[in-house]
Formats: sequence, C-alpha cells, structure tokens
Amino acid sequence: MVKIAIVCEGKSDKEFLKKVIAHLGFPENNASFYTLGGKSKFFDLTNKSYQDIKLEIKSGQIDNILFVVDADDEKSDMKNGGYENTQLALNALISELGFNLISQTYIMCDPITKTGYLESLILSTISEKQRNCISCFLNCSEFKEKENHKAILNEIYNLGYPNSPFNFKHQNFNSLKEKLKNIFSK
Repeated sequence: MVKIAIVCEGKSDKEFLKKVIAHLGFPENNASFYTLGGKSKFFDLTNKSYQDIKLEIKSGQIDNILFVVDADDEKSDMKNGGYENTQLALNALISELGFNLISQTYIMCDPITKTGYLESLILSTISEKQRNCISCFLNCSEFKEKENHKAILNEIYNLGYPNSPFNFKHQNFNSLKEKLKNIFSK
C-alpha cells in the first residue's frame, strides 16, 4: 500500500493531526508521521527523517507528503518566523529535497494574524469570551515557565474543554481539512 508522509514539528502536532484525520474518516495507518522535534530541526536538510522519506519514495512506499509547520512570529525568528518567511523556507526545503511534485504544505497559525502555532489555530476557533478566560488565567497564574506558552495553552484548553476539545466544523480548520482530504483521496 502506498502511504502518505506527514512531516510535523512535534508530538502535539502529530496527535492533533491524527484527530483531524479521524474526524475526516480516513484510516490513520495510511500515513507515516515524522515528528522532527522543532522548527530548527524541521528546516535541517541533513535530518535523518528526510533521508528515510527519500528511501520510502524510491521504494514506492510514499507518493504524497504533507509538511505541517508553525508560522511562529517574525519578531522571534527573522529567517523562518512569520507566515511568509515560513512559506519561503518550506518552498526552499522541498525544492532542495526534490519533493516538489509530491508535496503540499500547511502552516499552522491564527488565520487572521498569520502568526503563531497549533495552539493559536485552536484558540482562533473558540469564542472571544473563552479566549479571554484562558488569557486571564495565564496572566494571573504563577506558572514559572510562561515561556513554555504552547504546552501550557494546550493543557489549559484540554482541561477547560474536555468533552468537545475541537470544533472541526469551524471555518478556521477548513484549509487544513482540505489539504488532508486531498492527500488521502489520491
């Protein structure tokens, strides 16, 4: 069976993507996930995962790749941060790897600001009242590691909304769902 490669930054991205795939009704086992351990490793051409993907392409095991990476913020990373810089870096990476004909990309962020990461996308799908509640909690909390913002946001969201953690019908998920439908339907 020919599989799909889904390349993402970390475990929380992978788990989230699995939930979207299940929501769409596609078998998860039709995809091989490659979690690269952060954005700097994502754009490292020498990453072993890229060599593994090349071998799987050569042997006919992979014929579609979806690259999923956070936009982050241009203020914190002038080279690869922000939506446009991330897209340029992705295009260059895919070209260098020779994956142009079989690749698609999805950049996770708040669709309005075009900055952020998975949690920014998720928070963009809840009401302003709910976002304010989370923001107020973060501001008054005594978390020592506020720099570990993404992990804290993810936990707060999952704890605060355990019965229906993601509203996959929200329009902000449409682009991602279309990308996944496209690669799983080929």
